[in-house]
Amino acid sequence: MNTKVVHVAVAILYRDGKFLMQLRDNIPTIVYPGYWAFFGGHLEPNEPPEIAVKRELKEEIGYVPPVLYHFRDYEDPNVVVRHVFHGELTVELKDLVLGEGWDMGLLSVDDIRRGNCYSEVAGEVRPLGDRHQRILLDFVEAQTKI
Repeated sequence: MNTKVVHVAVAILYRDGKFLMQLRDNIPTIVYPGYWAFFGGHLEPNEPPEIAVKRELKEEIGYVPPVLYHFRDYEDPNVVVRHVFHGELTVELKDLVLGEGWDMGLLSVDDIRRGNCYSEVAGEVRPLGDRHQRILLDFVEAQTKI
């Protein structure tokens, strides 16, 4: 049994009350195939999460927000630790270059609550990853308390 904990750094990027998400490739061998999920990824050995999230964003969409803030860490025992950051998307969606994934889009709070969103590229409604949905709902709730 593999009990090695994997660390990932992900970003909640927002613009005009919507959240940038990646539609993951629809490849059965990856985690959350064909699901809406965060941009981000695994930390390199000895890489701090705040550096990893910036590296991953640069690789995946060619953009890093001017400022990223730490939101919260989520731990799935013996599986993965998600280091979650957030920041404002200060460019238009058309200015991003999708370097990984099937599609990207700005999901509304209603999309997030419903747990799915239509993808032009896929030509159908695709689900939001359950953990991603929970984190986004936590984030929305936290923002309304400020």
